[in-house]
Amino acid sequence: MAAKRDYYEVLGIGREVGDGEIKKAYRKLAMQYHPDRNSGNKGAEARFKEISEAYEVLSDADKRAAYDRYGHDGLRSAFGPGGFDYARDFTHAPDLEDIFSSFFGGDGGGRRRSRSGPQSGADLRFDLEIDFEEAVFGSTREISVPVNESCGTCKGSGAAAGHGEEACRQCGGSGSVISINGFFQVRQTCPVCRGTGRLITKPCGACKGAGRVRQTRRLTLHIPAGVDTGAQLRLSGGGEGGMRGGPAGDLYVVLQVRPNELFQRADDDLVCEVPVPLDIAALGGEVEVPTLEGPARIKLDPGTENGKVYRLRGHGVTSSDGRGRGDLHVRVLIEVPVHLNANQKKLLAELSAMASEENYPHTRKLRERAARLMQRKRDLAK
Repeated sequence: MAAKRDYYEVLGIGREVGDGEIKKAYRKLAMQYHPDRNSGNKGAEARFKEISEAYEVLSDADKRAAYDRYGHDGLRSAFGPGGFDYARDFTHAPDLEDIFSSFFGGDGGGRRRSRSGPQSGADLRFDLEIDFEEAVFGSTREISVPVNESCGTCKGSGAAAGHGEEACRQCGGSGSVISINGFFQVRQTCPVCRGTGRLITKPCGACKGAGRVRQTRRLTLHIPAGVDTGAQLRLSGGGEGGMRGGPAGDLYVVLQVRPNELFQRADDDLVCEVPVPLDIAALGGEVEVPTLEGPARIKLDPGTENGKVYRLRGHGVTSSDGRGRGDLHVRVLIEVPVHLNANQKKLLAELSAMASEENYPHTRKLRERAARLMQRKRDLAK
């Protein structure tokens, strides 16, 4: 007989991990190798048995302690005269639904909601692209969402009028069947009734027994001011229709805001690049800047440099959670005049002739740094 692999190695975890990490590793591997997902694959079935055996031991404090101290041989001597017998003691053989349900916080472990009773419809996600203006000012949109609605003819039961359901003969109404391979038992969803435990005697003609029909639902969506990309808006009852009288699910609208040609957004703050004429940047003066409320004017200091940022408090985006309002940051871009006539060129030439290094301090600093670099080069060459 081949030697058993180390249980920690089987689950791909370290020996120091806690119960939560053991459970997480088991669920991930069990979902991957479960027989429901690997029909006829003997290798996957063997792997699933190995994973389940490792989990059965490591999830039990006493068995894990004995295994950590004595290994596989220690288990046989630590649990009574017969030792630990996996075939006898293994009880953790859930079906795929149990694993999935417990992984996502459901009941699991044989405590599942009955599939033959009312069932809530599934929640849906709808991605919606909106303009910048809709995001910062708020708007109302009409959206069309394809959904599976509860059948109006049979009220979601799937049965024709005057007809009902009967217990599935394959599973006896339990919704699951058990397959046995030696000592190992696996509970699987019944392939006949698909886990409902019930079969419709005569299907509804409108939905063909499905209980739901495909329709396009038109909904009104109110977009609050201040939302941004990634925001989720919930429409209660806007999701898939329920089954057998169950309520509809919810619709989650995920927003994607298109870029704006005027403003860039950073949380609730806005950034706007404003071109400033060369003469105003040099002499100082007022320039007009756009805001969400309309044009505003800011005063520039004499000698304003390219890239300098002025902040207008409270002129950003209103926060969607009521925290207040952001600021508007105006970044100066000095605009060099073009298409000069002869007289303009002459005046600029005269200005250039009269200018000195004192008028251009950054140019002077650059030259001084370059001169120091060359001097250092000469010193090193000596």
